[in-house]
Amino acid sequence: MAFNDDLVADIRAHGKVTSGPFLGRDVLLLTTRGKKSGLERTSPLVYSRDGDRLVIIASKGGSPTNPGWFHNLKASPVVTIELGGERFSARAAAAEPESERRRLYDQHSVKNPAFRDYEKKTTRRIPVVILERLSPTAA
Repeated sequence: MAFNDDLVADIRAHGKVTSGPFLGRDVLLLTTRGKKSGLERTSPLVYSRDGDRLVIIASKGGSPTNPGWFHNLKASPVVTIELGGERFSARAAAAEPESERRRLYDQHSVKNPAFRDYEKKTTRRIPVVILERLSPTAA
C-alpha cells in the first residue's frame, strides 16, 4: 500500500511519475467510490489512448480475480481522473464487443508489453475499460 500511496503523492505533486519503476510510463490516477464501503479509493494505473478516450486494463498483474477498482466502477461508472495535473470526471465502461476489447488490449500491449504476459498468467478474460471525459454539466 505504501508503494501506491507514494506513487499517488508523486503524481499529484508533479503531474507525472518522477522516479521508480513507473518512470517514463503513462500513469493516471483513477478515483472510484467503494462498492461496499462508499469510500473513495485512488489507484495509479498505466493507461493508453484511443483517440480522445483513455484506456486502462483490469489486469491485476494476471491474477485470477479482477482488481477492486474494476468492481467499484461497475457499481458507480462516473469516476475521477487525475492526469498531467488536471482533474476531471469521466464515465467508465468495459470495452465491448470482444473485437473492440481485443483491439484495445493489443494496442495497449504494444506500448506496455508486460500486459501480454498477464493474459498468459490467468484464464479469466481481462477487462479493458474505456474512460470518456464528461463535460462539467454531465457528471
